[in-house]
Amino acid sequence: MLTPMSLAASADFTVDAVTCTDSHPRWSEAEAAPGHLIVLVRRGRFRRRARDGVFEAEPGTAYVQEPGEPVEFAHPAGGDVCTAVWVRPGLWRSVVGEDRPARTSFYVDAAVDLAHRRLVGRRDVEFGVAEGLVGLLGAAVGRLSPRPLPGAEDRAAVAAAREAVLADAPESAGLVPLAESLGVSPYRLSRAFSREVGVSLTRFRNRVRVGRAVERLEAGEHDLAGLAADLGFADQAHLTRTVREHLGHTPAALRRLLAG
Repeated sequence: MLTPMSLAASADFTVDAVTCTDSHPRWSEAEAAPGHLIVLVRRGRFRRRARDGVFEAEPGTAYVQEPGEPVEFAHPAGGDVCTAVWVRPGLWRSVVGEDRPARTSFYVDAAVDLAHRRLVGRRDVEFGVAEGLVGLLGAAVGRLSPRPLPGAEDRAAVAAAREAVLADAPESAGLVPLAESLGVSPYRLSRAFSREVGVSLTRFRNRVRVGRAVERLEAGEHDLAGLAADLGFADQAHLTRTVREHLGHTPAALRRLLAG
């Protein structure tokens, strides 16, 4: 069951927080969106099947859906929470363009995630939210361009690697031990990961850690040294460099930005 909660609305777009309580491993019946939709996953995990194949949706990922495009869903891990942004045709065309995106799903880097968080937290609908939404769509467009995909065995290795990183498994601390645990060469895993996800395994791991740091900062975390240790950074300076590389802000500046 889907429970939407309106966060913002204007003549050009609506933004909803959607809680899903479904729990079923089998594919649902095909359903189609009535408008242009971009969905960003905030919590939980589920599977989505569309014209470009099966997509494992989890925090740090997103997908788009065009009017009338059929999709199916499976929820083997239980419920989830997403942000659903419905965009009117005129605004969609002005940012995304006239052509249908080659891909329907994409990896959400830290910059897109920050735009998402600021979008959800804003109350100035006609300007602040609209500006954040345009930035969010613009940042996502490049992720939807076509790229070659790896074969089935490599896709399975990439999925297992992502799972290990998201679970903070001990072997995910380095490329070599991670590849060994999956029974593939580091070179093969690295190349397959970049082709499948669109970013390197190293950047994906850092993006996951930066995302966790942002969540803690958004909640008011002040102990940056402790935060760095909890997230596996060498020290506070390492945390600061990595966060600034991904987001262009230091952790202290991000805390103020998110609070505002």
